[in-house]
Amino acid sequence: MTPLAPLLTAFLREHLPVEKGQSPRTCESYAYAFRLLLDFASKKLGTRPSKLHVEQLDAKLVLAFLEHLEADRKNGATTRNARLAAINAFMRFIEFREPKLIDQVAQIRAIPYKRHDHPLIQHLVMDEIRAVLDVPDLGTRLGIRDLAMMHLCFAGGLRVSELVGLPLADVTLQPSPSIRVHGKGRKDRCLPLWKETAQDLRRWLAVRGDVRTPELFVNARGEAMTRAGFEYVLDKHVRAAAERCASLKARSVSPHQLRHSCALMLLQATRDIRKVAL
Repeated sequence: MTPLAPLLTAFLREHLPVEKGQSPRTCESYAYAFRLLLDFASKKLGTRPSKLHVEQLDAKLVLAFLEHLEADRKNGATTRNARLAAINAFMRFIEFREPKLIDQVAQIRAIPYKRHDHPLIQHLVMDEIRAVLDVPDLGTRLGIRDLAMMHLCFAGGLRVSELVGLPLADVTLQPSPSIRVHGKGRKDRCLPLWKETAQDLRRWLAVRGDVRTPELFVNARGEAMTRAGFEYVLDKHVRAAAERCASLKARSVSPHQLRHSCALMLLQATRDIRKVAL
């Protein structure tokens, strides 16, 4: 029997970040996938995660785990496929280190990804955007922060991970306001800022204070803003804006919808999909 712990540790600590050069977000996603898998396997097999062997993670158990994700955790096909991708990456890793497990690896890698529909992404029109941006109270520090965060997310078309991870050092307000974004696929891009967006950022920097974290946006404790924190802030202001903007009532607005709204607005203005992509 082949102990799982040494191989999984080497995969997460050395293979992904060092040998493959995967981003911290990818490493965290894979680690979370195995956290779920180990929790499921230990309960099903009646043993502690540290005592598991690779041979116990066979195709039958992996299929049961994927079914558990959809049936019990109510995950969609996209999440299910992401967890399977993490497992497949680990299987590719061990097939060169443990040749005796090649047949088991082949059976797991033969598990198909689930096809699924791609729903149309909703977006906000300009009147709805204005209604949300008008909600924060600029008489408070958190209100100033919330407006700057939401405005930058929309105006820059940022992913939420790019927004909350944006370092203060990558913000330039003089002479030409811009931000440098380290995005998905390790692609860097420099985005010029609208005059109004730069004004909101200057207002936030004036009250941000001396905090140790390098990120631009911080929570009330002076720690880096999280994805969940921004989602909470956005949802709070959308619900408040719905009192004055009827089209926002009973709507759930995600950070990605702000990004999509920016893209559609630019497409309408330029009529050039290549410019929007850039």
